[in-house]
Amino acid sequence: MELILKYFPNLTVDQKDKFEKLEALYHDWNLKINVVSRKDIDELYLRHVLHSMAIAKVVEFKAGSKILDVGTGGGFPGIPLAILYPESSFHLVDSIAKKIKVVNEVVLGLGLTNVKTAHSRVEAINDTYDFIVSRAVAIMPTFVHWVKGKIAKQQNHELKNGILYLKGGDLTEELKDYKSVTIFNLSDFYDEDFYETKKVVHLPLKYKG
Repeated sequence: MELILKYFPNLTVDQKDKFEKLEALYHDWNLKINVVSRKDIDELYLRHVLHSMAIAKVVEFKAGSKILDVGTGGGFPGIPLAILYPESSFHLVDSIAKKIKVVNEVVLGLGLTNVKTAHSRVEAINDTYDFIVSRAVAIMPTFVHWVKGKIAKQQNHELKNGILYLKGGDLTEELKDYKSVTIFNLSDFYDEDFYETKKVVHLPLKYKG
């Protein structure tokens, strides 16, 4: 929890309370349904929560924003971002039912009212969003194909509507065809060694009516 406050010192009492509750909720549910590896559950704040929150270092979601989290797994990055931005709405989607079950229980345990979930493939979701967030569920060309037609027309942020992707390693080859992409190094925001090679990739996508 100190780790969260180190980089996000201005959290409200309610936000601090919710972030504190995360650990017990995930420990409890992970014993029943394994969605986070044992090593990662012991470093939940470093490897999952703060990692998810890196997106907030790149863009501040405005009230009324709609964000889709594709392949949310145990609820990352969607749940930490939903705590940070209570006035934005988050749609967390995963094709694996047991993962969505855990997400639903964590959302319930935290009392989050700005999160809805779907046990679904993203291609079956018929809606548009300001941003689509994810943690490296596929290579970028595949991901772009999955989320085609899901970007809202109305631009409400300085950062253009599109994909915000948490990835690590050398992305040169994977992103070579995307001229409008911007890569943000997490080591510019966070001191910990874990973030040395990790990035947020922003790829603007045009609305397709």
